[in-house]
Amino acid sequence: MTVTLTDTAPPSTTELLTGVILGPEFRREHGFWQRLISTEPFRRPVGGTPEERLDLAYDRLRILNLSLDSGARLAADPRALAALHAWLGPVDPALTTVAGIHYNLFLGSLLDHDCAGRRDLSDYLSMRRIGTFLCTEVAHGNNAAAMETTATYDRERDGFVLHTPNPGAQKFMPNTSPAGGAKSGLVAARLVADGSDHGVRLFLVPLTDDAQALPGIRVRRLPARMGSPVDHCLTSFDRLFVPRDALLGPAGEGDAPEEFRTEPGDRRRRFLTSIGRVTPGRISMSACAAGSARATLAVAVRYGGHRMISGSRGAPPVPVNAHRTHHGPLASAMAMVFAMSLLYRRAQERWEACTDERARTDAVRLVDVAKAWITWRARDVIVESRERCGAQALLENNGMTELVTGVEGAITAEGDNIALYAKAAADMLFAADPGGDDAPDRAPHPGDLADPYFLGRLLASVQDIWFARARVRALRAPDADTLGRWNAASGPALRGVEAYAYRQAAEAYAEARATLPEGAAKDRLGELERLFALEWVSRNSGDLLAAGLLSTAQVDALPEAVEELLTAVAAHAPELADSFALPEELLADWPIAGPGYADAYDDPGGPWNTRPADAR
Repeated sequence: MTVTLTDTAPPSTTELLTGVILGPEFRREHGFWQRLISTEPFRRPVGGTPEERLDLAYDRLRILNLSLDSGARLAADPRALAALHAWLGPVDPALTTVAGIHYNLFLGSLLDHDCAGRRDLSDYLSMRRIGTFLCTEVAHGNNAAAMETTATYDRERDGFVLHTPNPGAQKFMPNTSPAGGAKSGLVAARLVADGSDHGVRLFLVPLTDDAQALPGIRVRRLPARMGSPVDHCLTSFDRLFVPRDALLGPAGEGDAPEEFRTEPGDRRRRFLTSIGRVTPGRISMSACAAGSARATLAVAVRYGGHRMISGSRGAPPVPVNAHRTHHGPLASAMAMVFAMSLLYRRAQERWEACTDERARTDAVRLVDVAKAWITWRARDVIVESRERCGAQALLENNGMTELVTGVEGAITAEGDNIALYAKAAADMLFAADPGGDDAPDRAPHPGDLADPYFLGRLLASVQDIWFARARVRALRAPDADTLGRWNAASGPALRGVEAYAYRQAAEAYAEARATLPEGAAKDRLGELERLFALEWVSRNSGDLLAAGLLSTAQVDALPEAVEELLTAVAAHAPELADSFALPEELLADWPIAGPGYADAYDDPGGPWNTRPADAR
């Protein structure tokens, strides 16, 4: 018997780089979402009022739910939730918002608090009722631990009375209107029993039917939010009674009134448990921002390749991408988009791999910092890509305006970015090594600007410099003046957190490059890695020179080194954009992504279409 062996073709450069961006299991983790957004129900609609677009978002949510083998499995899988956000974000930000709330914050919290499977989740898995999450209050913002909504234990009726005591305690911005159908919510409220405060807990509460809020609940739509339409509301409770099993927690908790009593530290622990789904939510925000940035950058690269402009002095027309003023910013954005994608995956993997409390604290900090850094950098990339496409990208049909405003929501959602940076800065300020145990050697000795390891040491040193400045400033303030010490240190400390994010992204670049075989993909990633690092080193070259970590000659050489890398990256920009693996159906919805973009403006009644051919 003769056996014929067929060699499997090695992965292409594009496929290898897709694995860098999306992970080695990208077909398994992302394939479903790529196929889903390629189907007809997810095509970009033409026009529509905000209310019609909101209705479409909820219709799509139900289509998505019917496509799943298990909504509970999705809710229990942070990687799948992040992939959902990465692919739905560029298609429909409103859908992404309501899907993230339903599957992560609502259904995920129910599953986390009900390991024994006591609750019937069929209404939420079938979407007979859509889930939402009510935590933030008008007067408290990021300070959710100070919330004032109460859930008072009623011994006679054996349940809880939910109440909103003042205007500042109204729940702020949950999607609690009847739009999309009947809704239930997880309400964060301060549990009060026998006159004692037992901390913030979650309560499962039916909120609306298909037409209106239920008795004891008041829902008012907030003014229109910039960006995609979502039914954000103010929600309050007027002595609403809910049964004892509305309280989320382990089986048997609260079976007797004395079991509500808490020991020191319990309140904070229980509050953190109640909002535990915020961490995978922040990972999802990072994925959403990175996915939106990839989409807008890919469109800008395509548009720049087929938008022709007049050549100089009678030369033939050239694509606008031929000009450094156009392709230079896009090359920088390409290096940043790879960094964002790599950092989000690094943060996710660190968080998933936690084995002890210290590791979890460090991993959650990285998730928090990554969310803030990635969403801010995504805004930079999206705005730059929009500008490179000119007036065309200001039109809604070309897809970018929705993402320009949508990323603003990600910057604030799941914890405001400045608040996340400030918390990380406070935690890291007096740490022995605020960067972690794997910090590279920062000793000042000569290096080569073409050496990624040397560049990694420089990035770590930038972090050290800013935190050292912050400590000096903090120690100048009187010990008793806690706020004064923080105010003195916060400016440079926040710069230190930013440097920490850049360093983490650079390390993720290095790890990804090490996994690639020798060849074009490794070369392309190396160029992106060095461009990313050198642009950050250039921004901090004065500090590095003063610290003796860069020579005068190296500072002089930085602009030329950056220019050479811009040229190298720009030469491969279309191939790099292809590695984003965006479905052609998605790109076809954005006219400027194709060479025939002007056809979107064809006029059947125009003279070129109405005159006889020989008279045109």
